[in-house]
Amino acid sequence: MLCVRVDRVVRFGCAGSHNGVLDGDPRYGGPVDRTPLDPEAVRAALTVLPLGRVEVVDAVPSTSTALLEAATADPGAWPDRSVLVADHQQAGRGRAGRTWTTPRGVAVTVSVLLRPAVDRRHLGWVPLLGGLAAARALRDLGAQAMLKWPNDVLLPAATEVPGWGPYRKVAGVLADLRPGPGDPVVVLGVGLNVAQTAGELPVPTATSLAMAGFEAARQDVLVALLARWLEADAAWRAAGGDATAAGLAEEWAAMSVTLGHEVLIDLPGGRTIEGLATGVAEDGSLLVRAGGSTTAVRAGDVRLRHR
Repeated sequence: MLCVRVDRVVRFGCAGSHNGVLDGDPRYGGPVDRTPLDPEAVRAALTVLPLGRVEVVDAVPSTSTALLEAATADPGAWPDRSVLVADHQQAGRGRAGRTWTTPRGVAVTVSVLLRPAVDRRHLGWVPLLGGLAAARALRDLGAQAMLKWPNDVLLPAATEVPGWGPYRKVAGVLADLRPGPGDPVVVLGVGLNVAQTAGELPVPTATSLAMAGFEAARQDVLVALLARWLEADAAWRAAGGDATAAGLAEEWAAMSVTLGHEVLIDLPGGRTIEGLATGVAEDGSLLVRAGGSTTAVRAGDVRLRHR
């Protein structure tokens, strides 16, 4: 088992939060620290973690695209668990080809290269474990982070939004698999909103740590996120990619706002499925019971049907 020890104390402050619930005043933005990341300081902070190559850049369109291209061009230069951090990501990528942008200095944008020697059928768990790691890190901060299948990390909100219930999205996760023979190569990207104000969020379903009343330096959030990811990744690999055997599936389920609820899922191609989300399969698919049968959903946008 990989043991991760962070000797440096990661300090978070809480300013105006109410048990992690968004303040009712939509103008509230919390304390906003937009200090640029110091590449040397970031690299020094990450030396305590068993990572591969660590690169910190000022700006890049997409950390995942850049890392995948670099690792494809020169595989030997990018060993397992290499990391690319951007102070500013100009054209982040989400699911289904969506793109997103953030103002400079307000988010953690990082991608990690994985070369896991596990069966490919388990790779669907990579983004779920990225979300789990982010939720773990935010819970260390004191935020009651939750998970929505497949790639959303949420914080509680004071009001409900259709499809999201009493939650708002604070982070998103995306995994890219490089095709080809041999052991799989996967790039896991995470974008986590730290310091955005209400007016800087692109959609009403989003939030940030500052909006939720938590004050945190982006470097500290980054270190905590990667430390928690390394723990989850090590346990997953030790179990041969079996998230259930590693105890990770149970932990993910305990944080899920999807499982045990009625959901409406928009599937690729314009189809929908509605039913009860009952579990997550070994390949990361969402199991949905509808009409007396269970369907494994591998891709789709989940809308919560809270009553």
